[in-house]
Amino acid sequence: MLACDIRDDYEIIEGEKFMAPSPGMWHVNVTANLIGTIGVYARINKLGVAFADNFDVHFPDGSLFRPDFIFVSAEKAKIFFEKRDVTLHGVPDMVAEIFSKSTMKRDLGIKKDVYERNGVREYWIIDPWSENIQVYLLRDGKYFLDNVYQNYNENELDAMSEEERAEVEMEIPVAVLDGFKVKIRNIFGWYFE
Repeated sequence: MLACDIRDDYEIIEGEKFMAPSPGMWHVNVTANLIGTIGVYARINKLGVAFADNFDVHFPDGSLFRPDFIFVSAEKAKIFFEKRDVTLHGVPDMVAEIFSKSTMKRDLGIKKDVYERNGVREYWIIDPWSENIQVYLLRDGKYFLDNVYQNYNENELDAMSEEERAEVEMEIPVAVLDGFKVKIRNIFGWYFE
């Protein structure tokens, strides 16, 4: 076996090892857009740092994940960076998982439970095919669904009544960044508006 054939991309969930699949084009685009919007805003305003997938997060309960997107507040980041570790040992403020066909069930189930149990304050579950985002916020140690945000194209918006269009939310507030808002189209699009 060639060295390039060996993969060590895995996650440990409740003691069980799962292979982490390589991301597809839509997945990579969404990850880059999260970094380009939330990550850049946080960095410019010195609010924290964001990381993309392939970055290990060791949770206090022993789980090892590679979330698709990670945000760590400036306060927590100082602690992590002082250790100069190449992995994160602790709890990020926000994570996002982008569906792939092989991880969908874990993203909605056990991963959500582990993030909740470890105290991740904000969890986004992103479906790149239907272009929607479920936002979960932690309150009193439990996640509640804040909202499901949908990216509508122009034809879909044109087919709606005025009342329906008035209820469409075009931006997602990022709770861990005091309500900084991201245009939904900028999460799924190929170019920023």
